[in-house]
Amino acid sequence: MSSALRFDDWDDKPAAPAPAQAAAPTSAPAAGAAQQPAGAAVPPAAPPAALAPVNAQDKRVVNGHADINQLAPFKYPWAWEFFLNANKNHWTPLEISMAQDVHDYHHKLTPAERHVFENVLAYLTTSDILAMRNIGLAVMEKMSAPELQIYQARQVYEEALHTWTYQHCIESLGLDQQEIYNRYRVVPEIHGKIALANRLLDRVMRSDFDLTDRDNLHEFALSYLFFAGIFEGCWFYNGFTPIFALQRRGLMKGTAEQLQYIMRDEVLHCAFGIRVVRQLLQEEELKLDPARLRALWDEAEAAETAYAGYILREPILGYSAALHLDQFRFIANRRARQLGLEEPFPSAQNVLPWLDEQANLRKEKNFFETRVTEYQTGGALSWD
Repeated sequence: MSSALRFDDWDDKPAAPAPAQAAAPTSAPAAGAAQQPAGAAVPPAAPPAALAPVNAQDKRVVNGHADINQLAPFKYPWAWEFFLNANKNHWTPLEISMAQDVHDYHHKLTPAERHVFENVLAYLTTSDILAMRNIGLAVMEKMSAPELQIYQARQVYEEALHTWTYQHCIESLGLDQQEIYNRYRVVPEIHGKIALANRLLDRVMRSDFDLTDRDNLHEFALSYLFFAGIFEGCWFYNGFTPIFALQRRGLMKGTAEQLQYIMRDEVLHCAFGIRVVRQLLQEEELKLDPARLRALWDEAEAAETAYAGYILREPILGYSAALHLDQFRFIANRRARQLGLEEPFPSAQNVLPWLDEQANLRKEKNFFETRVTEYQTGGALSWD
């Protein structure tokens, strides 16, 4: 008989009972215990006391006192809109042909371009798993309004989908998976970015991290700001750009198209996280420490500088480490403005004016700068 999984397997008959064994002697009832006649009915337990109705205004981002299991009425209707929009962008990496990319990688890319391409994938594969752990293990369980949790549950799925996408690209090209996946451990310039993210994640990920403590609350807000505004809002944005630089020249178009799908998700992750951080700071009357915030921007810039110097140690046609870093600083200023903060790099310029057009789908607003509209199901998207 075939061992293939059958979808009705769980309806099979129960397994035969195990051979009977001698029954263990039962202990005698305690002295003075009331004897219940054999077969007597047990009186039903009294129902639990009714609870007071939930007031939606009692909901909070964290430390709320409403019922986490009661979705509506919403206190944060915008969070529900994020969830509805996210579900309109459903896709899988199998929908996009990688045939041309296989030919391009083996026959058209220069050694410098292959170096860029491989290391971008090596960084992204680890980063999306880290992003998944941040939302699923450090953030989502601390939210006390279900409309926030529901979008974040979708976000966890999307991070897993992105990881599948990178794996599909790596597998399609026949790359050495063990070598590619280990680069974040053995290449210091990639490891530096992951190590910074892990450091900010590890402490707040603890389930006993008490957010009624103001110092802990401040640390949580900084961590969430980092993942939403810097990790996804800046590093991911810059992380896709070298592939789009190849796409502009007609190279690796399948991979770039995969990243365009991912960009649709990432803009919502970034925008949602920034909205939650701002709501949290307002509700908790919390002011971020300017020195720690400045240190966070500086550490992020230093890690990105080392990373750009490694992946673009040899410039490729139309793209260089200097351009990569200038664009990082320009995007960081945008994220700071969206967070209601001072620009960390006020002199930065938009050195890649083609990026906004390159990174967007037809007829849509810029992904990382405005609200996305006109969503379609992934398989129905039209690409120019």
